[in-house]
Amino acid sequence: MDGRNGAQRLDASQLGAELGERATLVQFSSAFCQPCRATRRTLVEVAGMVDGVAHIEIDAEAHLALVRRLDITKTPTVLVLDADGEVVRRASGQPRTVDVVAALGHAI
Repeated sequence: MDGRNGAQRLDASQLGAELGERATLVQFSSAFCQPCRATRRTLVEVAGMVDGVAHIEIDAEAHLALVRRLDITKTPTVLVLDADGEVVRRASGQPRTVDVVAALGHAI
């Protein structure tokens, strides 16, 4: 997962769901994206293993303004947010569980 850090901050009103107490995994998906389904399973699994971590999935097509603002160019794209909602890691494509856990280490 990339450490590209533009000091972007997101909150529950922008994401449509509450942030995790310690970190949040934000997944941008689209309807016919096969890797998005596998990514969802991975992120749900990791969020279930680590206390205080939430997973929020966002339909990229339904949230074009946010997609443009965050420069999301493909699905799946995963953002890892710290407890304050700051983007600390970002990756496109289907992540491996070990990479998601490692990225959470930068958020928690």
